[in-house]
Amino acid sequence: MNSQNQADLVLHGGKIWTGYGNPIAEAIAVLGNQVVASGSNADIKPLIGKGTRVVDLAGRFAMPGLNDAHLHLISTGLLRGKVDATPDAAPTRGALMAALQARAAETPKGAWVTARGFDQTRYPDGLMPTAKELDAALPDHPVSVTRACGHVTVANSRALALAGIDIDTPDPDGGLIGREAGQLTGLLAENAQNLVYDVQPTPSLPEIIDAIEAGGRHLLQFGITSCMDAAVGQIDGMTEIEAYWQAERGGRLPVRVWATLLGDPGSSIVEPCHAEGLVTGVGSDMFRIGGVKVFTDGSAGGRTAWMRQPYIGQPDNFGVRMLPDTRLFELVDRYTAMGYTMVCHGIGDAAIDQLVRAYERVRAANPDHNHRHRIEHCGYVDDAINQRMLKAGILPAPQQAFIYDFGDAYVSVLGPERGLRSYPIGTWDRLGMKPSTGSDSPVCSPNPFPDLYAMLTRKTHKGTVMDASEILTPEQALRAYTEHGAYSQGAETVKGRLEPGMLADIAVFSNDLLTAAPEKILRETRCEMTILDGRIVYEGS
Repeated sequence: MNSQNQADLVLHGGKIWTGYGNPIAEAIAVLGNQVVASGSNADIKPLIGKGTRVVDLAGRFAMPGLNDAHLHLISTGLLRGKVDATPDAAPTRGALMAALQARAAETPKGAWVTARGFDQTRYPDGLMPTAKELDAALPDHPVSVTRACGHVTVANSRALALAGIDIDTPDPDGGLIGREAGQLTGLLAENAQNLVYDVQPTPSLPEIIDAIEAGGRHLLQFGITSCMDAAVGQIDGMTEIEAYWQAERGGRLPVRVWATLLGDPGSSIVEPCHAEGLVTGVGSDMFRIGGVKVFTDGSAGGRTAWMRQPYIGQPDNFGVRMLPDTRLFELVDRYTAMGYTMVCHGIGDAAIDQLVRAYERVRAANPDHNHRHRIEHCGYVDDAINQRMLKAGILPAPQQAFIYDFGDAYVSVLGPERGLRSYPIGTWDRLGMKPSTGSDSPVCSPNPFPDLYAMLTRKTHKGTVMDASEILTPEQALRAYTEHGAYSQGAETVKGRLEPGMLADIAVFSNDLLTAAPEKILRETRCEMTILDGRIVYEGS
């Protein structure tokens, strides 16, 4: 304590969940950027002095700041410039075309119109947009519309021509160009999307810094104080690292970021980062270098996740395998030897098996190896895979928002037997595998309440129950969003719980997330205050 034995900030008169297994406190005291004590109002009252800022919670619920363990912060910030194609904004393809046309009306002819967020499984007819439709609606602009998952883009003929794509263009490695009856459909899956992305304007360094700040401020409105940026380098390579440095130095980094470096062949920023000494763990509590990400497959809803069994109605489609074993093993061996944790994308069971084999090799070669390798998303597993992950110390890093937003699509493309068992967080929690959660924003909104609702009910937005045996208790769900997220970043000793000496990152919500009905959490709860580093950084109106 300081010489006057007083705290800088005290919250009192509330219900404060300080971490899994701890009793509920009424009050909490902060000195500088750390928690110093929690307990009853009477316990904390002696720490209030003339210089203490006192917040009366008036019965509200406070907890550790949320940690979205997998999202794309820069892309979340850049979304402001794109047409909103999400089901809420554009529930039909007609509505999507109208939104694109409205943007085109204020965009110079020949300039790009881009959109993000569509999910064809939510359209009444379930059909994908096509180049033909886009051509008719926007004849004077190149157009690209990216699916919510980020693994599929549909482009119009102008965009395809600018990218140099014609009917004879070969599929790139790990990618697919859609063709039907001798014509391009406009569909570009996985790496084929880069052909169009590469001819679109790249955001400038100042625009990327603006996106970091805008995305971070958006997260603070939900009580999110920490996140993982899940593919730094994907938009403009090392410029993104520079943008984060400048944002932190300039006081424009609103949330704590664990930066995952893109490690895919041909677009990796691992080598230049390594040359600068930027390996896993380097950095500050605000911006730290995390693991390396390599993509091994696509998305289930886009039918590009690499599965052991084919998709329903498509007996020859097992998804997209991005890399052969030898290439993935070589990358994992090399990056771990360079000092990196691996946080690779794997959704389908075939892709997850490939990743587990890659990680098992690293563990076998060096049993003392203590990096916490993760499988991002980790959608489809069985008991055998789970046991192998447990033995090798591999962490699942799923997004339960997917259950709410996409669960019905999973059942439709995989069938009930596989689809209902998607992202089995209850199983992982029972096995002690410390599953985290998050939104994968901009794939889903970073709004945490659908994610929490899915953990508490396993219900989709339509009310389908996706295997009730995977339901978590409220306290387990909050642990996934806090302590387990911190653990997955190797930071569980400094954040994720509100105990003496830990960082004072606190979220205050309008409802008690431990006792409120799940529907009330989903539809009526809001974040009313966010505290980061002991400072109030967001107050709801």
